[in-house]
Amino acid sequence: MYLYEYVKQYALDHYEDGGWDVIVECFDDEEIADRIAEYGATTPAEALEAFATFVDVMSDRQADARNSVF
Repeated sequence: MYLYEYVKQYALDHYEDGGWDVIVECFDDEEIADRIAEYGATTPAEALEAFATFVDVMSDRQADARNSVF
C-alpha cells in the first residue's frame, strides 16, 4: 500500500475525529502524496504526522464554529 492510500484510509476511518474529514473532502490523492513527500515521510506513522498540525488546526476551527453564537 502506498503511503497516500494509508493516509486516505486513516482519514476515512477517522472522519468524525477532529479535522480528518477535511483531508477526505478537500485533498485528492496527488495532494496527499505531495504533502507526504514534502514532509519526507517514509513510514505510515510519519505520513500521518505530515498531517497532524493541519488536522489539529481544522479540528479547532470546527469546534469554534460549533460553539459560536450568532
